[in-house]
Amino acid sequence: MGTFEESDYDQYVDGKPRSDGVRSFLESRGVKLPESEIVALGNRKNDLVLEMIHTHGVEPYEGSVRYVKAAREAGLRRAVVSSSTNTHDVLVAAGILDLFEVVVDGHVTEREHLKGKPAPDTYVAGARELGVQPAQGAVYEDALAGVEAGRAGEFGIVVGVDRANQAEALRQHGADVVVEDLAELLDQR
Repeated sequence: MGTFEESDYDQYVDGKPRSDGVRSFLESRGVKLPESEIVALGNRKNDLVLEMIHTHGVEPYEGSVRYVKAAREAGLRRAVVSSSTNTHDVLVAAGILDLFEVVVDGHVTEREHLKGKPAPDTYVAGARELGVQPAQGAVYEDALAGVEAGRAGEFGIVVGVDRANQAEALRQHGADVVVEDLAELLDQR
């Protein structure tokens, strides 16, 4: 089957609901498994991620935190949209839960039967919860599937955050602007 490279995560897993990411990666290698095994693999990965979050904590990107704080101070509405069911744990571990008014995560996706990224459903739900029309909103996303979702949702601007040396791919998937860190947007004022 080969090895799993970081670029595989970026291309096949990142930003997608857990089982969709596992399925996408396995399909890229020509591997077909029963759905029960896909779910079990995803759950095992999730257990390992949770263990790491609770054991080692989460270090947020300082520049991105500055950007979100500036957005809050400017009176802009803020939501986190993530396919992960661990979003709350990550935000708490990083000490930034209070920066966001709304969290649309894997639990919300399941409860409301939303399609995961690259479908725009989760971003549209976040905008709705904030009382913002997508065309008035912005999506900030480091995953290719998330950039596609922002574009498909017809958001006013889609900002790709290049954390994986994939700036051109982010543009090709629909990013209007690509930065390495959100703090760059503060510096452009």
